[in-house]
Amino acid sequence: MGGDRTFIIAEGGVNHNGNIDIAKDLIDEAVKSKVDAIKFQTFVTEELVTSYAPKAKYQEINTAKNESQYEMIKKLELSFESFQELKSYADNKGILFFSTPFDLKSAEFLSKISLPAFKVGSGDMNNVLLLERIAFEKKPILLSTGMATLEEITEIFEFLKQERVIKLLLFHCITSYPASVSKLNLNIISTLKNLFNVPIGYSDHSIGIEIPQLAVAAGAKAIEKHFTLDKNLPGPDHKASLEPEELKEMVNRIRFTEKVLGSSTKQIDEVEKQNRVVARKSIVAMRNIPKGAILSKEDLGVKRPGNGLPPVKILHLIGKETKVSIDKDVQLRLDMLH
Repeated sequence: MGGDRTFIIAEGGVNHNGNIDIAKDLIDEAVKSKVDAIKFQTFVTEELVTSYAPKAKYQEINTAKNESQYEMIKKLELSFESFQELKSYADNKGILFFSTPFDLKSAEFLSKISLPAFKVGSGDMNNVLLLERIAFEKKPILLSTGMATLEEITEIFEFLKQERVIKLLLFHCITSYPASVSKLNLNIISTLKNLFNVPIGYSDHSIGIEIPQLAVAAGAKAIEKHFTLDKNLPGPDHKASLEPEELKEMVNRIRFTEKVLGSSTKQIDEVEKQNRVVARKSIVAMRNIPKGAILSKEDLGVKRPGNGLPPVKILHLIGKETKVSIDKDVQLRLDMLH
């Protein structure tokens, strides 16, 4: 993470449906799409949710209506041993592996398998017990800020500073599945950057592949996007996810956007230097001017090509005496004048 290249995370989340073979297939597709990292979600259901916790509306739509949130999540749980196996599988495939811990036991486990960084979801952005445990590892923290006020983000930012987090990346996020385009407010990316002076990412829950490249244009340094093998699979997040070919196209569009954005350093390109001569203008005589004449505004004008005195100098020439006669349309030179 760092530099001008956008760090792209393929969020497998719980789209493995509790099946390690599907999770491995997700890793394979992430590799093919040329993202930078694959991420899942690690939790112990009993540590995460009570038996009476309600489901979100989108979860009710996309899962069995007669099951509780606990029952839904329990079916999506993978064992710690499975995550150890998935980490090794991803390492062998040459892709960075992340997983978001949703409870302290999961954070403890993930701290033992050499993750490059920790990702914290919006639901835990104010969970100081979890953040304290993660911060202890002295690794970068990627923190989503969905559902949070600026005051809440500021409070947690100060907490993490006290915990001496070595690197923090805040993710702008709208916690809605799918997120309405009119609610995305990508300008918040610059708001967060100006307030906290840390890299800002964007966790996208909108439908389609267009928004992440716009987020990059708005200043996002990292992108997280849910993906699935098939949107028609059962489960809470599949319908708001990209399929493999869409993920590849999203990556291509982000890399294209990076090329278009280019550098923030203003330099004249070599082609532009050549075109300056053609497109710009030089100071010329607008009529035949005799030797010894005092130049007036009417004597001078500007015309192409732009390989002579630039127009910005024209006012300095008025009132000067000519050393030689100058024919109409001839470019003026300083050695022609006293």
